[in-house]
Amino acid sequence: MVEQVAAQTNQTKTSTVFKIEDCDIYYGSYKAVRDVSMEIPPNQITSFIGPSGCGKSTILRCLNRLNDLIEIFHLTGKILYHGQNLYDSDIDPVEVRRRIGMVFQRPNPFPKTIYDNIAYGPRINGFKGDTDEMDALVERSLKRAVLWDEVKDKLQESGFSLSGGQQQRLCIARAVAVDPEVVLMDEPCSALDPISTLKIEELMMELREKYTIVIVTHNMQQATRVADKTAFFNAVPTESGGKVGYLAEFNDTQEIFGNPKETATRDYVTGRFG
Repeated sequence: MVEQVAAQTNQTKTSTVFKIEDCDIYYGSYKAVRDVSMEIPPNQITSFIGPSGCGKSTILRCLNRLNDLIEIFHLTGKILYHGQNLYDSDIDPVEVRRRIGMVFQRPNPFPKTIYDNIAYGPRINGFKGDTDEMDALVERSLKRAVLWDEVKDKLQESGFSLSGGQQQRLCIARAVAVDPEVVLMDEPCSALDPISTLKIEELMMELREKYTIVIVTHNMQQATRVADKTAFFNAVPTESGGKVGYLAEFNDTQEIFGNPKETATRDYVTGRFG
């Protein structure tokens, strides 16, 4: 079935990459997120915003099945990727994560050289080329992350030798080295200084020409700068004293910030709560 998804992906791009249908997310018996339905378009940046604990990162991690690593996690409903339910029993989550890459909140280079950080993914995915072809792939990936000119003379140095912003771009280069279609970013700039944040934002806007990007951000100004579409998640208290997240509104970013339909959305984007 993964092969069917791959074949479909390689055909003409559809108008929707992900279609989430009536999704409820549980950790054991605790319902963390309820009633999420939305469609994410290709080659655009979609941002998830909302207060802490509303389910933004939980939904993001469902898109490449990272939540599967949590034993008590399960969901109901469907998450369709080019029309195929990612949670069908015959779908390989490892293949899902190759096609749908992830960049985390804090830069997390591998304890390897800059070169081997990029080469690692292609190698474990069965890269068949020779050394020259791998060299070219590493260079191409670093160029896509706008990092090549800064590291081309120190590829054999540790990834940890780079600054925080450079490390995050290295992680983005590592994600795109396996040629995914989608790149998920979970607050990719929260640990970075303003100059590094600007570079990552510029990079995201360049990358959307080739990739579909979904980001979680607490920075509403960042969402207005880079996102084509924005989903606002909110949360309500439960009888047990917890809270459950839900999708309050999803629209073009300019509508979410300039003409929101829901009162909660307006209150959040104007800073009245959150």
